Amino acid sequence: MADHDLVVRGATVVDGTGAPRSTADVAVDGPTITAVGRVGGRGRREIDADGLVVAPGWVDIHSHYDGQVLWDPLLAGSSMHGVTTVVMGNCGVGFAPARPEERGWLVRLMEGVEEIPAAVLDAGIEWRWGSFAEYLDALGRRPLAIDVAAQVPHAALRVYVMGERGENHEEAPTDDEIARMGAEVVDALAAGAVGFSTSRSVLHKSSDGRVTPTYGASPAELLGIARAMGTAGLGVFEVVTDFVELDAEFALLRAFCEVSGRPLSVAISERRGEGPGPYRRQLELLEAAVADGVPMRGQVAPRPPGGVMTLDGGRNPLLDLPTYAGLAHLPLPERVAELRRTEVRQRIVGELEALDPKVSTVHIYGRAFPLDDPATYDLSPERSVAGIAARTGRTREAVVYDLLLERDGRAMIYTPGANFDEGTLDVTRELLVHPFTLPGIGDGGAHCTRVCDTSFPTFLVTHWSRDAQPDERLDLEWVVQQQSAETAAWVGLTDRGVVAEGRKADLNLIELERLESRIPEMASDFPLGGRRLLQRADGYHATVVSGEVVVEGGEHTGALPGAVARPAALLRTR
Repeated sequence: MADHDLVVRGATVVDGTGAPRSTADVAVDGPTITAVGRVGGRGRREIDADGLVVAPGWVDIHSHYDGQVLWDPLLAGSSMHGVTTVVMGNCGVGFAPARPEERGWLVRLMEGVEEIPAAVLDAGIEWRWGSFAEYLDALGRRPLAIDVAAQVPHAALRVYVMGERGENHEEAPTDDEIARMGAEVVDALAAGAVGFSTSRSVLHKSSDGRVTPTYGASPAELLGIARAMGTAGLGVFEVVTDFVELDAEFALLRAFCEVSGRPLSVAISERRGEGPGPYRRQLELLEAAVADGVPMRGQVAPRPPGGVMTLDGGRNPLLDLPTYAGLAHLPLPERVAELRRTEVRQRIVGELEALDPKVSTVHIYGRAFPLDDPATYDLSPERSVAGIAARTGRTREAVVYDLLLERDGRAMIYTPGANFDEGTLDVTRELLVHPFTLPGIGDGGAHCTRVCDTSFPTFLVTHWSRDAQPDERLDLEWVVQQQSAETAAWVGLTDRGVVAEGRKADLNLIELERLESRIPEMASDFPLGGRRLLQRADGYHATVVSGEVVVEGGEHTGALPGAVARPAALLRTR
């Protein structure tokens, strides 16, 4: 008879605490780690981990799987990159609480803000909830490979309480409505929500063009919700904002924490063309807040967040050209055959070159990089479209055209957005190593045909602890701690994120030298054949969730031990 359900033998354990790595066995019984060290006896299953790093499963605190989780049990964009817990409901958008008459509007808002087609959402979501607690229960009835946690999205909450008035960001709630919003959030936290999220970005718009209803929400509305959360003593805040009036906006965010006593994270990045001044001022204000005992963190990206241009996706520079418009309806193989014809190439390249630079994509060619397989995200200037053009004597437009036709039209060109004004990863590193930031903003589940940043955790390990220049590398122990123990603790999931006795058995067994992200591919596996970018990884020998191996050798094992992660339940069991 086996002494343990699972024993991982002879691993190099990087436990998530930041402590130096050590060689140890790890025993698991049921969903719990029961021993770390020298484990006697036998396991019902044993894994020889000689040469493997064993780390906690990654906890991704910024995803948008709110709808996808209802039809996709694997959430492969994340689970294939070692993520064992995802936090949804970011940026103030989601699908609960909701009455039947509000569902269409919530779908249109998600379609506009996160670029998930309304038809896909309509086909994939089976609405079986009204309150947020009922939404969590609906998730709990779904088969899942990994754990999911959810935040209360401000936009849905606002309309649930205010009705149609709540859709308009210029409409102010009454005092009674603010109180009702706070009460709904408290009920959701008691049911297991990890927090409350809001957006104050003018870039977040519904598919009908209206700005998100949370944009410009008054201090009275926001602080009223914060005070209610303070009475509950539960939950975190997640905020995305444009920081138009930086000091005043940061003061409002700080007030969230001061009146509630609850933690808040806000996305921080260097926006294109702004230079270092604004993000460094944000960091200064963050440092001052933490020094005063205010629990705040910045969410930052492990590599420059950006889009992917591909012929079969939602973004490429040919889309608005008249000749290409006549071909865009063709299936990809037929379209590629047409695009390879000399006369078609000449016409389209000519149309590209004739575009007014003010309205064309010409400005991105110096920061557009073809992705190889594996996708190393080598952003050396000579590898950019502009660099290739200079080296080969072709125009940038001809280069981008030819690149898009590689891999039978499935080539990918990565275009870094934020944190890349100087053409290096220096800003990314500066933000990552700041003592009051956390890795995040990977947006899993969103921008499905234009962005593929769910591989952030893998890049954080491969580049920053292994492949960067020696003087730029970060300790593996620190990297692991950041995206496991630190992210888990931040959202109140204190049962995971560390390889230790008594903790949840969420583990990654990693072949560190083989770890790499593959080039993204376009999959058509959403409802109605909807498309999404999907990126796999090599080098995750196995990923374990609640003691069960869910991914092995890059493939799902069929195990579905995932559940809804509820911080309030952890507090009740202490």
